[in-house]
Amino acid sequence: MKVRPYFIPCVCTLLAATTAFAATPDPARTRSYIDHAWNTLTRSVDECRALVDPKVPSHSIVYLPAQVATPASLAASARRCRVKVENLPAPIRHLGDIDPTKLPAQGLLYLPYPYVVPGGMFNEMYGWDSYFIVLGLVADHREALALDMVNNALYEVEHYGGVLNANRTYYLTRSQPPLLSAMMTAVLEDPASFKDAAAKKAWLEHAYPLAVRNYEVWTRKQHLAGDTGLSRYFDYGHGPVIEAQNSDYYVGVIRWLLAHPSENPGYLIKAPQHPDAAEAEKLQTTSCDVTASKVCAGDWLDGYRLTADYYLGDRAMRESGFDTDFHFGPWGGSTHHYAGAGLNSLLYRYERDLHDFATELGKTSDAERWAHAAEARRAAIDKYLWHADQGRYMDWDFVTGKASTDPYLTMFYPLWAGAASKQQAAALVKQLPLFEHKGGLAMSTRDTGAQWDAPFGWAPTNWIAAKGLDDYGFKTDAVRISCEFTGTIDRSFAKDGTIREKYNMVLGNADVKITAGYKTNVIGFGWTNGVYLKMHQLIDADGGCPATAPARGSAP
Repeated sequence: MKVRPYFIPCVCTLLAATTAFAATPDPARTRSYIDHAWNTLTRSVDECRALVDPKVPSHSIVYLPAQVATPASLAASARRCRVKVENLPAPIRHLGDIDPTKLPAQGLLYLPYPYVVPGGMFNEMYGWDSYFIVLGLVADHREALALDMVNNALYEVEHYGGVLNANRTYYLTRSQPPLLSAMMTAVLEDPASFKDAAAKKAWLEHAYPLAVRNYEVWTRKQHLAGDTGLSRYFDYGHGPVIEAQNSDYYVGVIRWLLAHPSENPGYLIKAPQHPDAAEAEKLQTTSCDVTASKVCAGDWLDGYRLTADYYLGDRAMRESGFDTDFHFGPWGGSTHHYAGAGLNSLLYRYERDLHDFATELGKTSDAERWAHAAEARRAAIDKYLWHADQGRYMDWDFVTGKASTDPYLTMFYPLWAGAASKQQAAALVKQLPLFEHKGGLAMSTRDTGAQWDAPFGWAPTNWIAAKGLDDYGFKTDAVRISCEFTGTIDRSFAKDGTIREKYNMVLGNADVKITAGYKTNVIGFGWTNGVYLKMHQLIDADGGCPATAPARGSAP
């Protein structure tokens, strides 16, 4: 790709800055970067830089909900930034109510409050990133901005059908891991979030029904994992995702499947490169609509196209946040076939949070309903996902009726959610050596080349595991993992003065070489900043990192 001239000074600046950093890791320098980064990553629709979409370059449009008048500040910035402001064509109650492919152009979805973006090409407010960002903002005493983030998420539920993958129109068909109730809890538990108890209660009275509506995203038929009583990831769109600018990614999937025929779960069908009208009509059902999508039309290699079911799995993978992984099938193509330990643990915690919110508001019958829902989900988790003989949680393919045999770091989510018994937790902690390396916890035990597999590790999953271990009394393990992961961030920052999206857990640095899917290691980075601060709180509460690492799986 040709580099635009105005990028060159930025690159030179970064290279020059690199020499200014010492090779010795210094947490104080990392901390200073994070303090500055909150400002550089904060966006508002009233400023021009928020309107740019590096993923889909085009003339910018800001969409307001149907029948919502244009705020004066937005009208002013639209004139200044030379962008259009339009209303969505109809009110949205549920995800998928509007087909974004039918819009005249893709654009930014209006949010009324400032928000923190992850960084790099991710220049909008993301669903599950926002929880870890909120944790960091609260830890950094930026309570007003943390509350703005949560209020924006509630606005998405009210006007766009649920907490979105992010606030762009092409995300109107999917959500992300359900952490809204946890975001609400983070600000509710911070005394500085509200001026007094009355304001706090008034806010919760407004937020509670929206939190319930967002929970219902995950209990609609399309998000249910068969008759298991559990949920799955699902996207209401069809075919290749709109944000794909060309067919390179999907052709890469076909190429890999052709090169690994024994690992192909049935994602390919024979089809012509240039179908006639009858063949094109058939492909709308068996693959995708070649007449409506240039990307779909180009998704062909050596006589093969991808199946419609693969595209559903690909979309579900993106809702899961694990894009791309090989745990839920090659390239995540079977994600929608799984009742995952991660998702269902998050929903168990969500149900417990709704119980607590209802209790706080004096809604006794609601509280009882949420308690029953949580217990039913925990029973289903134990039935389908817990394997006592292995001492671990494993994801359940409800289509084939088989458990995954591929260990994944999300097996620790039940600890964060409080869904495990003490006996289950004691068994589960013995699984840490499967994932733990010099730099922290890797996602899996398989090096597939995908960014959400080994040897790579991410801030959100390292935090969820560490917090869960700490909550169950395995403090030594929680502190050790936190020291490993923050040490990786410090070492990487000392090398080049940046904080990254993901890290190499085996090497304990930012040397991330992806061969399957997205290859960039984005600089920013919102959730890494937040987790770094939270891990240091956990470490400091225990007196700091030990000089030598204690044994793994230490008893509480």
